[in-house]
Amino acid sequence: MNRPQSAQTRNENALRNKAMRQLSATSDSIERIRLLCLARGSGGILGLGRVFKRMDDDGSKRLTYDEFQKGIEETGIRDMPEEELRQLFGRFDNDDSGSVDYEEFLRSIRPPMSALRERVVLEAYKKLDRSGDGTVTIEDLRNVYNVKHHPQYLNGEQTEDQLLRKFLTNFEIDGVADGTVTSEEFLHYYSGVSASVDSDAYFDLMMRNCWKL
Repeated sequence: MNRPQSAQTRNENALRNKAMRQLSATSDSIERIRLLCLARGSGGILGLGRVFKRMDDDGSKRLTYDEFQKGIEETGIRDMPEEELRQLFGRFDNDDSGSVDYEEFLRSIRPPMSALRERVVLEAYKKLDRSGDGTVTIEDLRNVYNVKHHPQYLNGEQTEDQLLRKFLTNFEIDGVADGTVTSEEFLHYYSGVSASVDSDAYFDLMMRNCWKL
């Protein structure tokens, strides 16, 4: 017997399939890295950002080419030849310093969102981060994120806490949830979710239902 899928799971599968189909039709290096991230799911770009953040030992938000290459490989993206990676790196190393601003890079590969979508995402983030300090806990989530329509909650397979923790794993580093979710990371994640939803109205409704807006 097939278990019912949540709308999120269906959207994730559609996103992965769509990204894989589009990959064969583009040669632009920025579009290719975007699609390779999306082929890993809505959290693909966020995951790459988390790897880059871990590698940024001095907090400068800049990476050398070797760090950049290693970060992409650690994320599981191994379908870009080194020549293409170097070309991609060079497009962001505007001052020929040998390093790139990885936040600028991530913003550039993030799937574009309409003003309406970005506004509702930031509205959800503001409600989540009530103290404004970028620190998020299970209790913060419990008060604002609604999982009670999730099929695994409805059939008793997972508890509310389990589903809340599952959501927080999107923001883990090396399997450890550090409790910190920045607005940029939130946008990285939901830009992936947004790429799987065609309608602005449906995306807005989904966000408002999930986040009790």
